[in-house]
Parts: sequence; structure tokens; C-alpha cells
Amino acid sequence: MMEKETILVGLSGGVDSAATAVLLKEQGYHVIGATMLVWDPSLPVPKGEYQKNACLSPEKEDLQEVKEIADRLGIEHVTVDCRDPYRKAVLDNFRLEYACGHTPNPCVLCNSLIKFGVLPNAARKQGIKFDKFATGHYARVCYDEKTGKYLLKKAVDLSRDQSYFLHRLGQIQLSQVLFPLGEKTKPEIREVARAAGLKVADKEDSQDFYCGDYNDLLNFPNKPGDIVTKDGKVVAHHNGIWGYTIGKRKGLGISGQAEPMYVVEINAPKNQVIIGPKKDLYKDTLIATNMSWVCGEPPAEKFDCEIKIRNLHIPARAHVTVQNGEIRAQFDEPQISITAGQSAVLYDGDIVLGGGIIQ
Repeated sequence: MMEKETILVGLSGGVDSAATAVLLKEQGYHVIGATMLVWDPSLPVPKGEYQKNACLSPEKEDLQEVKEIADRLGIEHVTVDCRDPYRKAVLDNFRLEYACGHTPNPCVLCNSLIKFGVLPNAARKQGIKFDKFATGHYARVCYDEKTGKYLLKKAVDLSRDQSYFLHRLGQIQLSQVLFPLGEKTKPEIREVARAAGLKVADKEDSQDFYCGDYNDLLNFPNKPGDIVTKDGKVVAHHNGIWGYTIGKRKGLGISGQAEPMYVVEINAPKNQVIIGPKKDLYKDTLIATNMSWVCGEPPAEKFDCEIKIRNLHIPARAHVTVQNGEIRAQFDEPQISITAGQSAVLYDGDIVLGGGIIQ
């Protein structure tokens, strides 16, 4: 009888990764848990109203939970120091994007570069031998015999689907990864953890990228500028464009307007925040650069698909033109708050085609 493969599971201390380890062990795999260390100890530890359950947070409590999970399941557990590459690839980009007036999605970069890149590679360098890498993401991977390509697909439970965050994974990564939760629902996953006697069965999900106030990460000096209407009238002032994002309404410091006003544009070169009525938030085109295609190339130079402009956005039909490594998408209907820095992710039904950064 052939011995089953060894699977390295990214263990975070949450219920999803814990259930992933349980399911794989039940399937007969040899499971090793790995926790990536990314917390920068120079960052202030948030307290009170700013403290959130998040991915980037002090790891002492999570590591204790992970140890309890590994001990309960009888699996080996290792930690992998990813702090330096995480800082360079994720945090530095986070700061750069905000300084340019963009609103980045750090989870996308973390997944493609760190979680599915640095973590397994660094684990191997530590002498850990394994055949495949698994995480608690809700998504699916399948092999297409016709094309000889691996496909990334939405999870069966669309309310939990995380394929948006994984769209930058390529063929090599997809050939070496397992997503055991892709066919499951969250209640089923909690029951898996509960049946295994794990305390994290009822633990809340991480709700944010960073556990504190984003200003602690950015740490920018004030850069005062104007808040203006589309015709250039100065109506208020700001201390930094990074405090604003497309669609923001509250905290603009304006009054006496005939109708509610929203941030509709951020002009970094002029250090201006532009406001307008809600109708000005709707656009029917976008340009995205830094494209990544799951199958290594776009399906065609011109094609129709559905596009998500942020994770919780309902995919919208669009006609896409690919040129010089970027895309221009023309939506069938205008979409609200298309935001520079966010990812535009392209779908053909439940299949992820790829995505890029909205400009």
C-alpha cells in the first residue's frame, strides 16, 4: 500500500485552517502545520476601539492556539519567519499605494507572494519535506484535461468564496496546492473542528488586514491639502490624501451642501480630494495594469466576462480589451466606486481568468 503524501498546512490559529488539517488527516495524509510570522514588533500594539481580529497582529496568542491545535491533532508544527519579505512585498507596497492616493488590497499580494510563495519555499529551506501545500481558503482547483491547465474556481459556498484574493496564483502554485474547504460551507467546517475537539470551532473570523488603526502602519507626516468640488471650489481641507477613499462620505468636514457629497476622485499630484454627488461615483470603464493570468495568458485580445472590482462586489458583465499588458473593461452597466489600487478580478462563470490593479 502506497503511503499518502505529506501536506504542509498553513495554520493561523483560526477555525478554517484547523479544519483543513483535520480533513486532510482524516483522508490519510501526513500533515505538518506551518505558521508564518509576519508581525513587526516595532509596530504599536493596538488597544481599545482600534483592536481588531486581523491577520496582521501580535502572534503570541495565535501561536498558543496553533500549538493546542497541533497537539490535539497529533501533528508536527513549525514556525516560518516571513517578516522581512512580508514587510518589503506587502507593507512597503501598502504605504506606497496610499501615498499615491490609491486604496490597495494587501491580502492579494500577501497570498500570491508570501502565503503561497515565501512560506512554502522558506519551509523547504528549513529542511521541512512535503509534497503539497494546503490552506483554509474557500476556493477550488481542478485540472483541465483538454488544455493541460490548472483552473482556479469559486468555492461551492459563494457566501464564503475567496477566489478573489487568490487570482494571482499561477500554474506552478496551483499544481502544488490543496483547498479542502472549497466544497464545504462554514457551518460544516465549524462542525468538523467541533467533532475534532478543537476550541477554535467557534472562534470569530479575522475581519481585517491589520489589527489597529491604519495610520499606525502608514506613519506619514501631515500633508495638508484641499477638498474641492469637481469645478475646483475649495470646500474643506485635509491632512493627507491617504485618509480618503472613493465613496467615503463621513468625516469630510463639509456642510451646507444641497445633497450628500462623496469622495469621487483623489488627485495625488495636486494633493486634492475631489467630492461630488452620488451619481458621480458611477463609471462604466476601468483600466487595470500589472495583470496576472491564471493560465499564463489572457483568453483572447478581446472577450466578454464578469468582473469583480472588490471582494464583496457582485460580478458585473464587461467587454475586455487586452493591450500592452493591461486591460480596458467596458461594463454593460455603470458600477459604483471603481477604486484605484483595488484588484479587478475577471471571471468566466465560476472560473477565475486573472486580474490586475485598477488604475
